[in-house]
Amino acid sequence: MSFKGEQHPGVKTPTGDTDGFRLNHTMLRVKDPQAALAFYSRVFGMRVLRRLDFAEMQFSLYFLARLDDEEQVPEDTDERTVWTFSQRGLLELTHNWGTEDQADFAYHDGNAEPQGFGHICFSVPNLEAAVAWFDANGVEFIKRPDQGKMKDVVFVKDVDGYWIEVIEAARMAGKGD
Repeated sequence: MSFKGEQHPGVKTPTGDTDGFRLNHTMLRVKDPQAALAFYSRVFGMRVLRRLDFAEMQFSLYFLARLDDEEQVPEDTDERTVWTFSQRGLLELTHNWGTEDQADFAYHDGNAEPQGFGHICFSVPNLEAAVAWFDANGVEFIKRPDQGKMKDVVFVKDVDGYWIEVIEAARMAGKGD
């Protein structure tokens, strides 16, 4: 690989000590795993690769991915666990047991004050088709592709209020400076 990354103030040249490091997953806390799993599997076509329960600490982890049909996922639970933790770009949904029974319970989405976490992002092959799919499935929009200053970028909400950016990669050329 010849591309070494853009250089900006603060960027340090990686050493061999980080060879093999990769971003595996991003975690979102969810109130109701059934509702969250229904959303991500139905709307974004994700599959649960592995569920891990931690009874003593009363939480469960669900690792999801959008798999291609040719991907070979191990059937054996231990092998699949190792395989899951070696992937890139997974979504981990964390459910703290009992939150689903609390009517007024909600997690901070990171976009209300004070701001922090912003969003996750899905790339889609056709933005118009994705928007039509979201409309057909009652997905709540924050921003449609023709709204705001940044055209061709969509933001929707999941069932916990987290923002999801949706882009078509080919439309991102020429954005920014």
